[in-house]
Amino acid sequence: MSGIDVPLSLWDSYGLADYELGSGNISEDARGRWYINISVWVKPKQSVGTADLGIDLGLKSLAAFSDLALENVEAKKFYRHMEDRLATAQRAKKKRQVRTIHAMIANRRRDHHHQLSTLLVRQYGAIFVGNVNATGLAQTKMEKSVLDAGWSQLRTMLQYKCDSAGVLFGEINEAFSTQDCSVCDARSGPKGMKDLGIREWTCLHCGTTHDRDRNAAMNILRRGRATLAVGIPAL
Repeated sequence: MSGIDVPLSLWDSYGLADYELGSGNISEDARGRWYINISVWVKPKQSVGTADLGIDLGLKSLAAFSDLALENVEAKKFYRHMEDRLATAQRAKKKRQVRTIHAMIANRRRDHHHQLSTLLVRQYGAIFVGNVNATGLAQTKMEKSVLDAGWSQLRTMLQYKCDSAGVLFGEINEAFSTQDCSVCDARSGPKGMKDLGIREWTCLHCGTTHDRDRNAAMNILRRGRATLAVGIPAL
């Protein structure tokens, strides 16, 4: 069939006739379902926000924010919630059911990330996010939690949505962001893998008590602002 044009009849249930269409393709998903994918030009919605936001990505909180008015977003356990069901299907060698479960997990994670990233881009004028090393942590005993969090996917969504909405985006080197006090800059916080369980700490120099993840987000925000002040790339 290669090289043969086959006409298709489509039901335009999404109202594509109202948009300027670009190129497209046909693809099959993990469950054997076929889709037609067409790029559509949509006029970008400009953000109404002007404030800056720092984001620390993690495993306990998927996203911790420098803005205290925002509640940290708990990490959803999409894979772990369906792990037993997936294992049962794998033992029974039900390949179609295994593909379906994997697709459900991916779709739920993607939907969660879309909702979160859209909300943030609409509210802020600049967003800085830490460059947490997902690849490195995926080689540890935290592998399942790291893959479940989907940090790279969330960062990618934030970046292209910021670009579309006219919001400044920066991926910031987060080295020592957990250890540095966001008030006095002293490096007195929890260190390394051994201190991962410490969620709150008090700076030995200025006496400020910090939420571990919020403090990191505030440091990421400060570093993001610093890159703008001197006009250098975020990384």
